[in-house]
Amino acid sequence: MLANEVAEILLKANAVKLNVKEPFTYASGLVSPIYCDNRLLISYVEERSVIIDGFIKLMEEKGLKPDYLAGTATAGIPWAAFVAERLGLPMVYVRNKPKGHGAGKQIEGYLPEGKSVLIVEDLISTGGSSLNSVNAIRNEGKCIVHDVFAIFTYGMQKAEDSFREASVAASTLSNIEVLTDVAKESGSISEEEQAEVKRFISDPPNWAS
Repeated sequence: MLANEVAEILLKANAVKLNVKEPFTYASGLVSPIYCDNRLLISYVEERSVIIDGFIKLMEEKGLKPDYLAGTATAGIPWAAFVAERLGLPMVYVRNKPKGHGAGKQIEGYLPEGKSVLIVEDLISTGGSSLNSVNAIRNEGKCIVHDVFAIFTYGMQKAEDSFREASVAASTLSNIEVLTDVAKESGSISEEEQAEVKRFISDPPNWAS
């Protein structure tokens, strides 16, 4: 299965780190025992190709034929570029906030109004950065966006609720449950560590306390 293969790639590239005693702080402010850095994957040619193929297969399975791809700054940009190049599609990227000088744009690149856009992310945690891009494409770009693709998701309820409220479908190549199962089977984490990650996912805001 692709989800298992992607999880194995993440583990092999040391993109996943687990530390209960010295946890990580996400951009959203959440404190977590697990951190996934998909930026590392752009340096691995064969593994990178698996991710690109996975995104394209996901598009085919969902019957999506977007006019444009949009990468979320900064980690989503290379993946949007890889897929856009493979499919011969135009792309743009979306800043986390409008530029503080010049034209003050949040969307970089040429994006005509009314186009259908697929947003590409590297990772979904709370869903904040993805939905920030969705809002920019809809409001500044005056375009249509209903789907976000990402390599990996932590599977947080907050993200699922936020995507549903925004009428956006979030699809990922792998997820936290698959990754911790693969990690446990390979001996990368213990059963106790897997349980701790599950406890975090069940209640992210209160895990650190």
